[in-house]
Amino acid sequence: MELKNLRVAVHNLGCKVNSYELDVMTQKLTQAGCVMVPFDQKADVYVINTCTVTNIADRKSRQMLHRAKKENPDAVVVAVGCYVETDEGRIEKDSAIDLAIGNNRKGEIAELLADYLTQKGSGKTLSGETLTDLTDHPAFESMHLTTPGHTRAFLKIQDGCNQFCSYCIIPYARGRIRSRDMDEILTEVQGLAQSGVREVVLTGIHISSYGRDLGQDPEQALLELIRRIALISGIERIRLGSLEPRIMTPDFVRGIAGVEKLCPHFHLSLQSGCDETLKRMNRHYTAEEYYEGVCRLREHFENPAITTDVIVGFPGETDEEFEESRAFVEKVNFYEVHVFKYSRRHGTVADRMPDQMTEAQKAERSDVLLALTHRQARAYRESFLRKTEELLLEEEKEVDGVTFLAGHTKRYVEGLVPAEGHEPGELVSGVFTGLSGDGLSVFLEEIDKIR
Repeated sequence: MELKNLRVAVHNLGCKVNSYELDVMTQKLTQAGCVMVPFDQKADVYVINTCTVTNIADRKSRQMLHRAKKENPDAVVVAVGCYVETDEGRIEKDSAIDLAIGNNRKGEIAELLADYLTQKGSGKTLSGETLTDLTDHPAFESMHLTTPGHTRAFLKIQDGCNQFCSYCIIPYARGRIRSRDMDEILTEVQGLAQSGVREVVLTGIHISSYGRDLGQDPEQALLELIRRIALISGIERIRLGSLEPRIMTPDFVRGIAGVEKLCPHFHLSLQSGCDETLKRMNRHYTAEEYYEGVCRLREHFENPAITTDVIVGFPGETDEEFEESRAFVEKVNFYEVHVFKYSRRHGTVADRMPDQMTEAQKAERSDVLLALTHRQARAYRESFLRKTEELLLEEEKEVDGVTFLAGHTKRYVEGLVPAEGHEPGELVSGVFTGLSGDGLSVFLEEIDKIR
């Protein structure tokens, strides 16, 4: 069945990898003739790219699937991705879902949807035969983004994870590590540059393992990839996605410091600043090893932006352990900390651990860390006031009733310039003069267009 003029709405939940994959799926559907409409409008097909990282993510995935079916009971509701990988029985019983597609078939969404409509017809409820290769991950799925529509594009270089942290279900949803062919990545980057993309963000489920499944040393493989991307004309910036702290060896840090286009913005996953908690989480480093990596980055990069994730209220986390973690966050002095209250996830080791904490305890600890990171983040932004910075303009943003163009520096500080006379994709420089009322953005004046 042809998909021409079929009205399709899409919605994304979860990580940057999901964002990239949804961009590819949208591209595939558009190329097949579908008309993309906003998710809150009536559509013939709703595609929900799901997440399962926590029980809350599971619930949000179910809510969006049921919301779509309620919006148009006659529509085909397609559940895609991680949520459908982890509980096939629940998916089969859910009458809101008409078609379920596993992670490794996302790039075939147009063909799979056409086959479903031909064989089953619109409005049919799910049966086992409509499930598409769930839990089967034989190789890296080839996906190729050509029309991102942004000046910054996510670029998926790797999938899967072998870490098996005690709180995490993702290795079961995404499978073992699979690295993308380097030449294929470079071909995609060249196409993105030709379409107007100026910045690429290398992302994956565990990019610190890139190349390991191909028999390569991940540090050297990732470094080679970064260097080769930097040679592509039109790409101004390369930004790295979330990294494991153990990759920040002296050789690796020296290597990336030699790539001028690499943004000095590093998201190093921490989860806890307490060694005992890290052991229970099955994280394979100590707080001191983490700190050594941060110090290496600060030695080779001027005032780099260091961001991280921290989980509070992990099973067994005592008051003393939380204070040790809080003090470590204060010591490192991050640019930003994403604070997560531990969420039990059925099927993980941590879900079966004793000494589970109450939601009130988690909320109290979350508030403490959020207050700390807000202070640290504002101080980091203020450190750039009265300094000249480069800004890659991205999109319009309204602040206090005034329209600006917003963009980011290499260190991922958001800057604002007057919208008049500028357009997305421009690289400009100017002096940061003051923070917005919420303290999240910095105003840029004395602006010069670089290119």
